[in-house]
Order: sequence, then structure tokens, then C-alpha cells
Amino acid sequence: MPHDHHDHDHLSPSGHPYREDNDAPLSYWQTMEIAIRELMVEKGEFTNAEVNAQIDAMDARAPANGAQVVARAWAEPDFHAALMKDAAQATREMGFDIGPMNLVAVENTRDVHNIVVCTLCSCYPRNLLGLPPDWYKTRAYRSRTVKEPRSVLAEFGVTLPETTTVRVHDSTADMRYIVLPARPEGTQGWDQAQLAALVTRDSMIGTGLPKEPE
Repeated sequence: MPHDHHDHDHLSPSGHPYREDNDAPLSYWQTMEIAIRELMVEKGEFTNAEVNAQIDAMDARAPANGAQVVARAWAEPDFHAALMKDAAQATREMGFDIGPMNLVAVENTRDVHNIVVCTLCSCYPRNLLGLPPDWYKTRAYRSRTVKEPRSVLAEFGVTLPETTTVRVHDSTADMRYIVLPARPEGTQGWDQAQLAALVTRDSMIGTGLPKEPE
């Protein structure tokens, strides 16, 4: 399954990928969003500056957030226990609030490998991982992962022993998952910043593994 596709065939004169102008008429939902937002600003419920600040905060979400969580779980046994018990609360205390949704941490071990999918759409822990990758939203990934997870993992370069149990977790509108990958060998004594540098986005989805220490 291709998962980091870059289209180099259609470039603009400046060398950037070509993209059509987004000059289509506004959809019904876009028009409603503008109308409601302007009404709420007019009523003083919030300001345009607050809206822009929230957009900036949403755009700043990235896999580095999740990497901090994983690194802390690797380094601090008490936090590891809290994360596995109530991941939403544990990450909220680190400043990553998932809102009213439930967040479940699932841990990879020598015997179990977890992989996350959303079979209906693209539900994803954006507060920890940022925007979902394009491949996560494709019909192929959503349908094949639940039917043939080992084949999908192999296409991402993850080949597991037959003795390893593969568990597929289906995200929903009110349930999100984050994979806690197994800590790489040879990292004893590392600080959390060093550990976080080994954590990849795909390892927190389950389609990849952490980087090996150099």
C-alpha cells in the first residue's frame, strides 16, 4: 500500500506541484459556518482574534505531541500506568486535551502488535498526531486493514513473526486510539527528548516501528 506518495509529474512553472484554484461556489455547510461564525462574533460570544488563535493552535498539532507522550510513558512507570488506565486524562494533564472523546492507549509488546484504522471515515487523535496522512483516509487502507492486516503491515515495511498476535482497533466518532510502541533496545539512560526523537507518526498508528538508536 503506497503511503507517502509525492506527485512530481504535474509541476507549476515555479517548480511547485500544480493545484487547481479553489474558486468553486461555497457549499451549503461552508455558507452555514460563515453565517454562524459571524453571528457569534456579532453577539460577543467570541472574537475573530480568538477564532484565528484556535485555528493556529489546531494547525500546530503534530506527531511531536504524541512522541512526547510515548517518551514519557517509556521513561516514567507511573505515567505509563496512568496512560494505560485513562489515556484521555493522562494526556490532558500534559496539555493535550482530546475534548469529550475517549482516548485509549494500546501497547505493543514482543507478542502483540496493534494497528489503528477508522473503517467509516478518518477518526484520528489529531490533538496528538496532527492531521491524518492521506493513506489513512483511503478506502483501501480502511477496508484491507481489518481483513488482511499482516499484508498491509508488510506493505509498510513491517514484517512480524507468525507468533505475534495482530490486533486491529477501529476508531469511532467518540473513541480514539494511540499505539504505545515497544521501547527500542539500547536506550537505557536516555532522557525523554532523546526517546521522543525515535517515535514516528506511523509507530503511533501501528503501521510502523520506532527508529532504532544509532
